[in-house]
Amino acid sequence: MQIHFEALRKAFIVKKIPRNHPIFPSFFRCVLIIFCMVLFVFFGEAAPAGTINIGEINPLSGKLAKQGIEIHQGVEVAIAEANAAGGVGGKQLKLISRDDQSQPDVAISRAEELCGWEKVRALTGGYVDSLVGPIAAVAKKYRIPYVASASLQKELVQHENPYFFRVSKLQGFTEPLCGILTERFKPQRLAILHSATPGSTELARDLENCLRAHGIKIRLIEKFRPGTPDFTPLIGKLAGMKIDVIVSGGFSPDHILLVRQLKENRVCPKAYIGPFGIAYENFMRTMGEDANYLYSTCAWNPGITEPGSEATSRYFVQKFRQMFKRQPNTTNMHGYTSAKALVTAMQAVVSNGQTLTGDNIRLALTKLDLAMPMEHLVFDQNGDPLHYRHVVVQVQKGRLVVVYPPDRASGQPVFPMPSWEQRN
Repeated sequence: MQIHFEALRKAFIVKKIPRNHPIFPSFFRCVLIIFCMVLFVFFGEAAPAGTINIGEINPLSGKLAKQGIEIHQGVEVAIAEANAAGGVGGKQLKLISRDDQSQPDVAISRAEELCGWEKVRALTGGYVDSLVGPIAAVAKKYRIPYVASASLQKELVQHENPYFFRVSKLQGFTEPLCGILTERFKPQRLAILHSATPGSTELARDLENCLRAHGIKIRLIEKFRPGTPDFTPLIGKLAGMKIDVIVSGGFSPDHILLVRQLKENRVCPKAYIGPFGIAYENFMRTMGEDANYLYSTCAWNPGITEPGSEATSRYFVQKFRQMFKRQPNTTNMHGYTSAKALVTAMQAVVSNGQTLTGDNIRLALTKLDLAMPMEHLVFDQNGDPLHYRHVVVQVQKGRLVVVYPPDRASGQPVFPMPSWEQRN
C-alpha cells in the first residue's frame, strides 16, 4: 500500500505556522509521532512477503523459564531445518515467539495477540497444563490448530477441542513405571510421593490404580508442596514404615533435596524412582556420585531413541549442537517434535493444492503419520499421541542406562541399590 506523504502533510497542517510561533515545537513533535505511528502500522509488524507465520508461546521467564527455553530451542531447530529445505510451498516460515511469563493469564493474552493480531497459521510450544490449557481454549476460539509440546493432564483432551493436539501424555509415564514395578521389583512396602501439581497428582493416582490391579500393595501415598524446604519429617515417616521402594513425582529441585536428606539420615530404599527431572545432564552433574542408581523415565535422549530413527536422532543432535553449543535433552526434543508435526501437516496441505487455513492444517494433523526419534507420531481422535511411551532408565556410573522394557533395555537394573555406606 502506498503512503501519500503530501496528503498526510495537508491533513495535519491546516495552515502555515510560523517557526517562531510558541506552539510550533510541540505541534511538530505531534506530527512526527503520528507519522511514525503510520509507518509502524504499515510496516512494523507485517510479515515479509512470501513468509508463513507460526506462533509459539512458552514460559521464557518466571519459575518455568528453564523448561520453556528448552522447548523454544527445540522448536527453533525444526523451523530452521524446514527453512533450509525450502520452507513450505516455497515460502519461508517465520516463528513469532511470545513469553507467557509462567502465568496463565499472560498465556491467554499472548495467544489472543498471536491469533487475533499476528494472524498466525498455527501454534506450538507450551509447558505444563496450567499454561497449555488456556492457550488451547484461545486456539479453539480462532480455529487455529495448536500442537502442544509438553502436556499431560487428561482433562485437556476430554473437552471437545478439534484444534488441540499434543505430543505427550501421562500414560506414557505410568505404563513403563507400572511394568517395572510389577514385573521386576515387586515391592513389599511401596511409597508414592507426589507434588501438589495436577500432572504429578494424576500420575500418582493412575500409578496407584495400575499397581493395585496387579496386586501390589501401596503402604503410603503422600502429597508435598513444590519447593518444600525440608523433607526430614517425611523421611522419618518413610524410615518408620521401612519403605523399600520410593516413587517420587517431584521435579529436579525436589529430588536433589530429598535424595540428599535421605543420605544424611542414612535411609536407603532398594529403589528411588523419579519419573520427572532426573534423566537430565544438569541433574546428574549437580548430584555427582549420589545420582548413581537412581531411576527415572525418558522419552528420548542422545543415544536413547526409537528403533529405526538413529540417523534422524543423530541429525537432530548435530543441528542442535551447531545452533546452541550444547547437548540437547528430552525437553528440547518435545519442542522439536511438536513443531515438526506442524511443519509436516502444513506441507501436506500445500502438496494437496489446498490453502493454509486452520481447518485444512487441523485435518492434515488428524492424518499425520510421522516417524520421529521420540515416538511414531499419530494422533487419536482427541489429539493425543497414540505411541508416546517412555523407557525406564537408571543412572549407572554417571550415564543413563535403559533397563525397561526388555526389548529396549541396554543393561540390567542394579536392584537393590547399594546402601550409602557401601558406596563410600
